[in-house]
Amino acid sequence: MQPDFSRLENVIRRLHPQCTNDEWAYLRSGFRVESLKASEFFVQVRQEHRLSFVDQGLMRVYYVNPQGQEVTIRFATEGDYSTDYYAFITQTSSLFHLQSLEPTTLLTASYQHIQQCYQLYPGLERYGRLIAEEVFKDQHQRIVSFQMDPAEQRYLQFMQQYPALFHRVSLTHLASYLGIERQSLSRIRKKIVGQ
Repeated sequence: MQPDFSRLENVIRRLHPQCTNDEWAYLRSGFRVESLKASEFFVQVRQEHRLSFVDQGLMRVYYVNPQGQEVTIRFATEGDYSTDYYAFITQTSSLFHLQSLEPTTLLTASYQHIQQCYQLYPGLERYGRLIAEEVFKDQHQRIVSFQMDPAEQRYLQFMQQYPALFHRVSLTHLASYLGIERQSLSRIRKKIVGQ
């Protein structure tokens, strides 16, 4: 898979339209390409890691609960960042596994490079803040949904928000992401199809 830096550039320019060519060139200079096979790990628990942007493919972020079950907390597809953001900004080891679900190409950058971009270019620091706000909004929405929405509503929201992702993730991973048993997901899907 050939990396497509234009996807990263488009994502950056969407949130930071005033991004200059110098800013983009400097930021891009610190990214490297990493290719993963399906089911390969980019990060495992207790590892430090780099900022990662999905150029091609699909990533899953999960942890293993005390009962030994994998709990999926996020999927990242083309144009998404796939990073344990807290571990990245605190430079601590991750509590999560980041695993490819299909052949994946990541564009990755070190914490030091990102911090240097922020110091040299205030526009890139603004972009970093806007990304942090997006991460916060996503996490807040997910917490609220888990606390207030029934499983069927969470499933319908997932289908509405990520229609193309439905055919790319297993029902087991999807059920885990939704916080329900796979059998419950099957019942919900059957009910919706019957309506």
